[in-house]
Amino acid sequence: MEKENLSSVKGKKRSQRDYNLGFKLTLISRIEKGEMTYKQAQRIYGIQGRSTVLVWLRKHGSLDWSRPNHEAMNPSKSEETPAQKIKRLERELEDERLKNLILNKMIDISDQQYGTAIRKKFSPKPSGASTKRNK
Repeated sequence: MEKENLSSVKGKKRSQRDYNLGFKLTLISRIEKGEMTYKQAQRIYGIQGRSTVLVWLRKHGSLDWSRPNHEAMNPSKSEETPAQKIKRLERELEDERLKNLILNKMIDISDQQYGTAIRKKFSPKPSGASTKRNK
């Protein structure tokens, strides 16, 4: 049987006997790195069996798949792979960036509409008292 890489089988319906060990291990690696979920892998690569990929993960994967399903699919932060941790932190950073943007916009609107001065105005030069203490 001819060897196929992951990109050549996308979307193609396949039978169980077509999956070689290299394909399984590559797919498992991508799932465990957080690049895709097992359901996405099933859809993208046309894997028809509902539990086929899960069986591969239990048999060949490096994560503990003996735990209940919800725990296995959402490992705790201490069990994250570096790629999963990076993706999680990038999402959290983007969330915080958006919160900051919203809060700054709210302050701007409050200042414009209600004449408030919420932001502290910083002077470019330190006061005379602080310069005397530092000398």
